[in-house]
Amino acid sequence: MKLISEEISQAEYLVEEKNGKKEYKIKGIFLQSDIKNRNGRVYPKDILMKEVKRYNQEFINKNRAFGELGHPDGPTVNLERVSHMVKRLYPEGDNFIGEAKIMNTPYGKIVKGLIDEGAQLGVSSRGMGSLEQRGGANYVKDDFYLATAADIVADPSAPDAFVEGIMENKEWVWDSGVLVERDIEAWKLELIKTKRRALEEKKLHIFSDMLKKL
Repeated sequence: MKLISEEISQAEYLVEEKNGKKEYKIKGIFLQSDIKNRNGRVYPKDILMKEVKRYNQEFINKNRAFGELGHPDGPTVNLERVSHMVKRLYPEGDNFIGEAKIMNTPYGKIVKGLIDEGAQLGVSSRGMGSLEQRGGANYVKDDFYLATAADIVADPSAPDAFVEGIMENKEWVWDSGVLVERDIEAWKLELIKTKRRALEEKKLHIFSDMLKKL
């Protein structure tokens, strides 16, 4: 599976004041289905519905749906970089609306400071999955895994290029319920070595048969 990152262009940052205390939030469209996005990818609605349901059950409902500040290079959330927590993610037509709370973590405080200073921040979703090319678009297959519904980024138009640049030789596989990074080039070398071993074994087997017939 490949790391897939998508810009969230219809999410905004909100600052609300309650009892003299500021609350910082992100709200808007986090995911879109059945439409070709700017990266040429299509997320079938039934696949997103299934994955959003799992994400709600395993993460949001257990207060562990975290997002990071910056461009993570893998599917695992780094707790040291957590800046916010996704509180809601639900369908509305072909879209999935999300709400997140900026936390009082070190990176969350950085986000709050940037917002107070008027910085324009972006949002990017992050997931893992395989792609199938059909009709001029890359369709996300049913192995799609939503790592986080939203990461906070300074340049939301760049995540896809960034991810493809650093992950072009990387692949993830499930190993005992955990996504493990694999190097495609290492796989190729392993396959070559395996083929060589198999060839040597075959040669030895033929040579052994020849000796028996002498």
